Formats: sequence, C-alpha cells, structure tokens
Amino acid sequence: MDSQVTEAVYRDGVLKPLPDAALEQDERVRLTIERHAPSREDRQLALNRLRAGIAEMRFFLDGPLPAREELHDRI
Repeated sequence: MDSQVTEAVYRDGVLKPLPDAALEQDERVRLTIERHAPSREDRQLALNRLRAGIAEMRFFLDGPLPAREELHDRI
C-alpha cells in the first residue's frame, strides 16, 4: 500500500488537499486527521498579507464629511 502526506483545508464540509493529492477519480483512501497549528512564521505571513491588502484599499473621503441627516434615513 502506497502512502503520502499532505496538508488539507476543511471548508463547507469538504477536505481540500493542499496541493491536490495525486489520486485517481473515485479512489478510496483512509485519512488520519491531525490538527495543524500555524507556526509563528505562518501567522506573520498572514498578518503581512492582511496589512498589504488594507494598504491597497481606498478609505479616503474627498470633500467634507456628510451631515448627520445624510447618514440616516429620515421618515
């Protein structure tokens, strides 16, 4: 019996191998699940990606701030 080790992500009820495992369509496999805690480096890389994404967003207002009446629906 051949074996391989790969990481996977569980999302919406499905385990997705990272990268795709070398398996045939409809092939039966046996899984052993071990939780993987992200390393300090993984967390730092994720934080860097988040900060880069935020830096690319445009949260700037051109002109004066809107008045209170403009922010709330009036009945």
